[in-house]
Amino acid sequence: MTEVISVQFREGGKVYFFDPGTLRFSVGDAVVVETSKGLELGRCTAGNHKVDDHAVVQPLKTVVRAATQDDLRVEEINKKREKEAFGICEEKIAKHGLEMKLVDVECSFEGNKILFFFTADGRVDFRELVKDLAGVFRTRIELRQIGVRDEAKMLGGIGICGQPFCCSRFLTEFQPVSTKMAKTQSLSLNPTKISGCCGRLMCCLRYEQEAYEDLIKHMPKNGCFVETEEGYGNVVGMNLLRQNVKVRLDGPGEAVVHNFDVADIAEVPGGRPPEGETPPHVLQPRVKEPVEEPEDEWAMPPLFSDSTADVSQRQSAPVREEKSEKPQSSRRRRGGHGGEKKPQTQGEKKPQQGEKKQQAQGKKPRVQSQQTKAQSEKAKPAAEKKIVPKAESAEKKAVPKTEGGEKKKNYRRRYHARPKKAGEE
Repeated sequence: MTEVISVQFREGGKVYFFDPGTLRFSVGDAVVVETSKGLELGRCTAGNHKVDDHAVVQPLKTVVRAATQDDLRVEEINKKREKEAFGICEEKIAKHGLEMKLVDVECSFEGNKILFFFTADGRVDFRELVKDLAGVFRTRIELRQIGVRDEAKMLGGIGICGQPFCCSRFLTEFQPVSTKMAKTQSLSLNPTKISGCCGRLMCCLRYEQEAYEDLIKHMPKNGCFVETEEGYGNVVGMNLLRQNVKVRLDGPGEAVVHNFDVADIAEVPGGRPPEGETPPHVLQPRVKEPVEEPEDEWAMPPLFSDSTADVSQRQSAPVREEKSEKPQSSRRRRGGHGGEKKPQTQGEKKPQQGEKKQQAQGKKPRVQSQQTKAQSEKAKPAAEKKIVPKAESAEKKAVPKTEGGEKKKNYRRRYHARPKKAGEE
């Protein structure tokens, strides 16, 4: 095991291992390292960690120092020089009439070399261009031709998925992609749908290729003769992700197509037998094991603690009526929600409130018949009775008239009569 740190020089570029020595670094630290091109400034993507010896390319370069403020200032100056060099190089390309497209410019950390990246359809003679650039910058000039994939990685952008390019975000190396991968994944072979912004096949076709290859091993081929639970037939389609197969069953009349799981069919060896021969029985019935549903930890507890058995026993048991000395509410007396209404016989009379109190105290209720009630009414003196003389009643009924002959309206109400003012009769 060797202790190393991971360093990246360009965003989205390749990651290299360096020997930190006795220094300790963390993610994001700027470091100055020694390379085959001289000193370079990079960013630490992984701190001190150990890797296998076979993963390290010998000889392992060392870390010179942690980047200082002067080193960071030199990096800013180099970025300004890169922008100036880009504009000057485009002018020189147009002057010489070269069929090439300038993509990016990179200055070395020590300032002794400037590297120009460009794309072109074929070979370009840029010897005169190099002489002009060397005369302007007074340093070593290098022109490097790159492909369209490297161009997309350097420039960046948004893919058809709505995400930044994978190559400019996390892909450090390009892997080969072929049209066979699109066929395996049952994708459309339309170039506009499976190609990226660079014009090449999308890198994401590579991501799930191994999973599709593993699923195909368990699926029958299109057109093979298989046996199902409903009979024999030929495979006409499949869904790799769902592991479903479409089978056209043999039978008279129109062809019938059914969907089956891969475990419910079996491929007949040798294909369809000749006419008159019975195909062999190769399908073995699948034993479906009962699936135990896991208990949900977030399931809602029951609202009532009583079980169904307790509820059934409670419903079957006779209802015991408890006698209480407290008088029942009016709702219970009327047979409302409080309980059932007690049936009343024809000759039975409903007890009054005073009789209930006497019954509760243990006294015998006093019954007053209609005859005794009438006699008591007659026995009352005439003074207690309210007798209204006829004269007074006639005066009340008479309504005074106004000068026009109209009747005076009575604005007094029955319950809310306004008070009389002084001097009013």
